[in-house]
Amino acid sequence: MGLVPVIDAHVHFWQPAALRYPWLADEPALGGAFLPSDYPPLASGDVDAVVFVEANVAPGQSGDEVAWVNRLADTEPRLVGIVAFVDLLDGERRHAALERLARTQRVVGVRHNIQHQAPGFALQPEFVRGVQAVGGPGLPFDLCITADQLGEATALVERCPDTSFVLDHCGKPAIRDGAFDGWSRDLERLAGYERVCCKLSGLLTEARDEQRSPATLAPWIERARECFGAARLIFGSDWPVSTLGGGAERWRSIVDEVSAGWSEAERRALFAENAARVYGLSVPVHG
Repeated sequence: MGLVPVIDAHVHFWQPAALRYPWLADEPALGGAFLPSDYPPLASGDVDAVVFVEANVAPGQSGDEVAWVNRLADTEPRLVGIVAFVDLLDGERRHAALERLARTQRVVGVRHNIQHQAPGFALQPEFVRGVQAVGGPGLPFDLCITADQLGEATALVERCPDTSFVLDHCGKPAIRDGAFDGWSRDLERLAGYERVCCKLSGLLTEARDEQRSPATLAPWIERARECFGAARLIFGSDWPVSTLGGGAERWRSIVDEVSAGWSEAERRALFAENAARVYGLSVPVHG
């Protein structure tokens, strides 16, 4: 264990024998079970805690997913938080779902994917009301978008003044295409809202293999730091999706190298303190 505590604030687990994940049909390399015992940093002791993020189960199974992850956590105490799916377009059931989750052990946030949706999806009045409702019990909303949706995400944040947000994967910039400037501009605009934090995660799978190095990814990482400051960056591995780009260990080594010149306070904020604060985790993060 390093001197700096580490919370991996973005991991997925799934078990196709227990729940259905339609999207895995298009990702054969991810088609098997991925459980806490399969996640290398837990086995090696390189993380102190992990936060599970919903894994896009079939409609109607999100409650079953939360119950399943809670059972996993009963035998793996380092699994300390759950970012659960809520269908925010379901106005009839949304309120009850959010109330139930607010009382559910380990649930620390809500996500309803925006990526791959048509333009304007996140600004539908029903969706906006749903995201506003997430802020009622004080849960943060994870923004899962692609870089071309940053403007729409910013408009959503504007409409939800009492909700806090966590931007997943730095907004998924198209690193493979070198699309830096537009992403950089739109990221800075979103970061202007203090209620938004940013997960330093997911960049491996947005890059080509030859780009998966500290030297190539440093400008993207440092730009996120410039926009949000270390006080609003949260470390995540995006495992097991990140296995498609080299895995959790590769990502951690890149982030370690890029952040080696940061102050100890900045590294503590990135690797643990911010996640603990934003998600309300009961994890000791101060040395």
